[in-house]
Amino acid sequence: MTRHLILVFVSLFALAACTPPPSGVGPDGSPLPQVYRIKASDTAKIQFRVLDSVNALRAGAGQPPLQLDSNLNAAAATHSRDMSVQNRPWHFGSDGSSPLDRVARTGYSGQLVGENISETYEDETATLAAWMELPETRDIILSERARNLGLSWHQDRNGKIWWTLITGT
Repeated sequence: MTRHLILVFVSLFALAACTPPPSGVGPDGSPLPQVYRIKASDTAKIQFRVLDSVNALRAGAGQPPLQLDSNLNAAAATHSRDMSVQNRPWHFGSDGSSPLDRVARTGYSGQLVGENISETYEDETATLAAWMELPETRDIILSERARNLGLSWHQDRNGKIWWTLITGT
C-alpha cells in the first residue's frame, strides 16, 4: 500500500512538472513582455514624465533643464505617425522632409538641436534608457545648446510604438 501511495505522489509530481507555466511567465520563469498600451489621456503624463527624466539626466551632466515646447511636440507627432505609415524608423518623412523641415513647418522659432527616433514595444522609460546608451542619441538629450524638448509617439494597433524626441535651442 505504501508503495502505491509513493507511486501516485511521484506520478502527480511528474505531471505537475509537465503543466505549462502560469500565463505571463515564460518557460525560463521570467515575465513575458506585455504590450504597453497608451491612451490619449496619457499624453501629458508621459510627456512630463520624460521631461522630468531628461532634466534629471541633464542635471547630473551639469546642463540646464529643458522646457516642453508645443511646436516641437507637434513636429514629433507628425514624424511618429509618418514613420508608422512608412513602416520604418528613419529621419526622413514620406514627403522627403528632414527634421529641420518639420520643425520649421510648426513655426518653432529656435534651431533644431537633434531628433531621436525609436520603433519599439517598450514604454517611454525603456526608450529613454536605450537612447542614453548610444553616444549620438545621448548627445541630443544632453546637448548644452538644447533648451526645449518635444516628445510624441504613434502606437499601431499591434502595440508597436513609434517614438520621436526633438530638442531645440
